[in-house]
Amino acid sequence: MTLMWIKVCGMTTPEAVRAALDANVDAIGFVFAESKRRVTPERAAELAQPARGRARCIAVTRHPTQTDVEAILEIFKPDAFQTDWLDLQTLKLPRELALLPVLRAGGGEPQPLPARVLFEGPVSGTGLPTDWPSAHAMARRTEVILAGGLSPENVAHAIAEVRPFGVDVSSGVESSPGLKSPVKIAGFVSAARAAVSAVASAASSRSPLAPLRAKENLP
Repeated sequence: MTLMWIKVCGMTTPEAVRAALDANVDAIGFVFAESKRRVTPERAAELAQPARGRARCIAVTRHPTQTDVEAILEIFKPDAFQTDWLDLQTLKLPRELALLPVLRAGGGEPQPLPARVLFEGPVSGTGLPTDWPSAHAMARRTEVILAGGLSPENVAHAIAEVRPFGVDVSSGVESSPGLKSPVKIAGFVSAARAAVSAVASAASSRSPLAPLRAKENLP
């Protein structure tokens, strides 16, 4: 069966982590940038403990300092590191650490394109959908994880329009800013997986959507 890589971002409570794990997501994200969902490396490490070995635990940043990065790596110990692609040009990161570069609509792109990118709107955490036509064009050139304004109500449409490798949700599964709803997490994951089955035949010209292999140096 064709699968969809799914990440729930902005973990702030044990209940949110548990709901994501119960839904069998591929990854959960912990935000270290300015946000209502921001957590300390210590808090992230505590929340991530039950997820280790079950889902990728991803550090989510934007324009971090090298000092910030070193604290996150030492204390949180992420499985992968997500930040804007331009940040990765200057930060010093371990060669073995999986990276997830963020490309933003209208914000340029690295050359050559990485094997996998997260395509986001100009500003994270707004709840507004990103530029789906641009994301679709990008998905024809590399593996795209689509983020920005996704919800249980629109994720099927987004998958049909963009044909991404994966999807990433945060505010769309919240009951209030920064507080995840287990019911919405379950609904989002169910809708995303159902949508992939519905469009699988139309995606036959692309590489099959597949779960990540543990040995890949990708998030």
